[in-house]
Amino acid sequence: WSTWHVAAPEAEDRPDAHSAERRRTSGWRLGNPWWVGASNGIEYRLRGDVRRLRAWFVRSPSSGVPARTLQKAGAPAIVPRAGWNADEKIRRAAPSFATAIRLAIVHHTAGANGYTAAQAPALVRAIELYHVKGNGWNDIGYNFLVDRFGTVYEGRYGGMEKNVVGAHAEGFNTGSVGVAVLGEYSSLAVTAKARASLAQLLAWRLDLAHVDPATIQSFISGGNARFPSGLPVFLRTVSGHRDTGFTDCPGTALYNLLTSIGGEVARTGLPKLYAPVVTGTVPGTVRFRARLSAPLPWTVDVYDVSGNAVASSSGNGANVDWTWDARAVLPGSYSYLIRSDQSVLPAQGAIGGGTDVALAIAGLTADPETVSPNDDTIADSTTITYTLNAAANVSVRVVDVLGAEVAAIPKAWRRAGEHALSFDPTPLADGLFRIELTANATGNRVASASAPLTVTRTLGHAAATRLAFSPNADGRADQISFRFALAAPAEVRVRILRNGKWVATPFAGSLQPGPRKVDWDGAKRFGRLLDGEYEAIVEATDPIATSFVSLPFASDTRQPRLKIVQRSPLRIWVSEPALLKLRFGARTLTYDARAAGTRLVPKAPRLGLVRAVAWDAAGNRSAPASKR
Repeated sequence: WSTWHVAAPEAEDRPDAHSAERRRTSGWRLGNPWWVGASNGIEYRLRGDVRRLRAWFVRSPSSGVPARTLQKAGAPAIVPRAGWNADEKIRRAAPSFATAIRLAIVHHTAGANGYTAAQAPALVRAIELYHVKGNGWNDIGYNFLVDRFGTVYEGRYGGMEKNVVGAHAEGFNTGSVGVAVLGEYSSLAVTAKARASLAQLLAWRLDLAHVDPATIQSFISGGNARFPSGLPVFLRTVSGHRDTGFTDCPGTALYNLLTSIGGEVARTGLPKLYAPVVTGTVPGTVRFRARLSAPLPWTVDVYDVSGNAVASSSGNGANVDWTWDARAVLPGSYSYLIRSDQSVLPAQGAIGGGTDVALAIAGLTADPETVSPNDDTIADSTTITYTLNAAANVSVRVVDVLGAEVAAIPKAWRRAGEHALSFDPTPLADGLFRIELTANATGNRVASASAPLTVTRTLGHAAATRLAFSPNADGRADQISFRFALAAPAEVRVRILRNGKWVATPFAGSLQPGPRKVDWDGAKRFGRLLDGEYEAIVEATDPIATSFVSLPFASDTRQPRLKIVQRSPLRIWVSEPALLKLRFGARTLTYDARAAGTRLVPKAPRLGLVRAVAWDAAGNRSAPASKR
């Protein structure tokens, strides 16, 4: 066995709060992949009251095919997703994009550093599989990855030159590029090849964004355990993950190099153009500003929609500053190009005013779409999510089937990007509704979208009577019950699923209002019920809709094992969490062993015979043990 490792070494290595990608994993404490090399088993050590554990052991064999690379001007050779055989079928959603990249955040992936060059692409595939299938994310969390041999890999799908929002630094994903070095660098040094590739990659990617690597950025946190949402945080343009949250990432050895790596990034690929800013609209006056890394001749060109030059100005120096008098220019679509020496990457874009793109609202959804505001904490409210392609004033209202407004959320100014807000439907009667969202942006641009919302209080207060049961006909916890309450007559169905697949249907039929209970002894159509994790889906169909509740539980027919390791002081080993019942002559003692392993039993008599038996959560009883 290896040494023990913490299961969540980077607690804030995840999507931003309030994003749809993050909500998909709510309720679970997420871990991070830890590369272990060739292995065939895993052992867990728990602390605290752990009721459910979900672990993934990922196998990602080496393909034996050399990874193909792309060569982009100024960038290191980069292995595209196809080169490391990314599984495009498992991606859960289209990528999201930030309006600009402002900084880079460096990570390490943790785990063993002894991987070979042939194993590195497989390691990247394993991280993708873990992030998507294990953590439930849309795709691999990092934008780029670098192995110890200096090979650079494209990470999250969407385009290496585009501002793809990753899932690598909670609260700081939008507007940053996340780069992970494969391996663990708390004390081990980064290889010279990995360091050189990291510096070259960051120099190229930050140059695309026209960001000065030597500057300090004021970045507004999107919210995490360390920095609340809306708090300005001062960060280096080349920062480490620990600068943005409570984590040791990217390891002390790598973190201590970031200042010098930032210097290398700033010196690589000179001269450069930084911080282009264009203000104003057409017709009107438009000001162009930028900064060069050294005094150089510069030119600003303006083009119409046909590509014809309509204005131009030149200068010489480190500061670009020109104001175009466009008051007599016809409204329309115009673009600009700020250029300098041939070795300087130019800046280009659209000019405000007539060039504004059509306002659009994408992905408007209510999650859950069917709510039951009956104060049972299950689907009592819904989260409305949408994405804007431009900043706008947004108003939200809820209408009934006749179009009458029944609820409204005050208008608020929202930036471009994904947004989420919570809606409490308690004041609404049961029925079918629509959420209508209207956005108003500059230039008289208006967009609207709608999404369905169903309110039904028919099903509520659902719960399983046990977290686990043991259908082995021993008379102890052989049955589990699913309780719920109906506020109206309904067609009810209770289904048992395992990993999303049907196992059994304990009940299907009509029920009247009132508290109800469905008992199940584990019977199924074919074979016996296997031990493992299950969920009971309780569905209730009324004249309005079908609502459902998922109730997780476990089937466990295995007998816990127990061993008295030491008599005084009393130490007992158990194979799983269990309730220990101890007898010392006429005296009895109960001890809750909340985790597997050896436990010290406090307040136990030090002399005489002790008899012990263990009971697990499913009612299974161990063989008794005794010791003097």
